Amino acid sequence: MEKNRKLNDLLDALDFNQVVIFVKSVSRAAELNKLLVECNFPSICIHSGMSQEERLTRYKSFKEGHKRILVATDLVGRGIDIERVNIVINYDMPDSADTYLHRVGRAGRFGTKGLAITFVASASDSEVLNQVQERFEVDIKELPEQIDTSTYMPS
Repeated sequence: MEKNRKLNDLLDALDFNQVVIFVKSVSRAAELNKLLVECNFPSICIHSGMSQEERLTRYKSFKEGHKRILVATDLVGRGIDIERVNIVINYDMPDSADTYLHRVGRAGRFGTKGLAITFVASASDSEVLNQVQERFEVDIKELPEQIDTSTYMPS
């Protein structure tokens, strides 16, 4: 799948402290996490199909830095504050501009820099991206071939 290959390439190419990858469903979270682990990425997932206790254990493991990649549904799109997250990837486009804002707000917390990357794979994805740009008066650019690390990593 094209998205998986692109994600793999990004994770190989980018310098990062921690990354949160947002997906649209429980099954997608489990499948993508399994794929990342098979590719030797230090990944863990959190979704609503787990008990609260299991989610908290995994959240703590990620927050403490035991894993550097978190695959998650919108369950963790709001209210989590993890200082070391400097990249958010919307593997699946959220369904609204508000959800987009909450997701990308996980990167660059506490006055640090952050990078948000969104995969746009359909006309409806483009529509949500246009809504985000209009509502928040921002111009979201296509990802360049080379990304200047200083734009999202502490110096």
